[in-house]
Amino acid sequence: MNCAEAEIILHALLDGELDAGHARDVEAHLEDCAGCTAKLIAFRAMRATMAGADLKQMAPAALRSRIEAMLPSPAARASASVLPLRPSRRSFFSGFGAGAVLSGALAASLVLTVFRNDQDQAVATDVVSAHIRSLQANHLIDVETSDQHTVKPWFDGKVDVAPPVIDLTAEGFMLLGGRLDYIDGEPVASVVYRRRKHIINLFVAQHLGTVHPAITARTVQGYNVRHWSEQGLEYWAVSDLDGEELGEFIGKISAALRPTRASS
Repeated sequence: MNCAEAEIILHALLDGELDAGHARDVEAHLEDCAGCTAKLIAFRAMRATMAGADLKQMAPAALRSRIEAMLPSPAARASASVLPLRPSRRSFFSGFGAGAVLSGALAASLVLTVFRNDQDQAVATDVVSAHIRSLQANHLIDVETSDQHTVKPWFDGKVDVAPPVIDLTAEGFMLLGGRLDYIDGEPVASVVYRRRKHIINLFVAQHLGTVHPAITARTVQGYNVRHWSEQGLEYWAVSDLDGEELGEFIGKISAALRPTRASS
């Protein structure tokens, strides 16, 4: 492992996101490289400084005064909270039932939303880790070719559904080939592109996070991540390419898939 390769995954080592094999490789490099060791020490010091710093900001007292001034007066709140003196049994139980149903629905939707967000965040972290691993020597591509008709058949039998392979070389996104990777222990196809010196991993699988017809965007460990659903497949694009150009890449991929969808 050279310094360029080690520098890419120093943060992953610091965050405990490397598997045992890659962690040993980095640690072996650090034993012989004073420069990378100094960088790791600096990263750890920066993390400790940020953790110990008092970064919380208290709202000014004037803000509290403005909020209190906007609230109803105590008399108005008291009159609004007065209940009927003799509520009927039917109104009491119907109100209780409606409240219970509404509370249950809100709780269920909140749990479902939190679960989906947590699941997508976990997948996003996994795909970024896979992207980082792919940048190491001899791990980026299993089938190296710019011929989309060679890449797609290569995945047959290796994953449940062979991913669509779109050649965007003429559009400025060079097709490099494909790779079999693993996300959450499941085999996943990765179609690899390059934009200038930036690598784009496009992970494709039937089940890889929750269904998102619209594109969702996030940043994980400094990498831009985009996720969307198309034709029953989940797509995750990861790159250090800036967000605007990554969005351009996704737009071209999605547009190329539409004629196939229309003819099916």
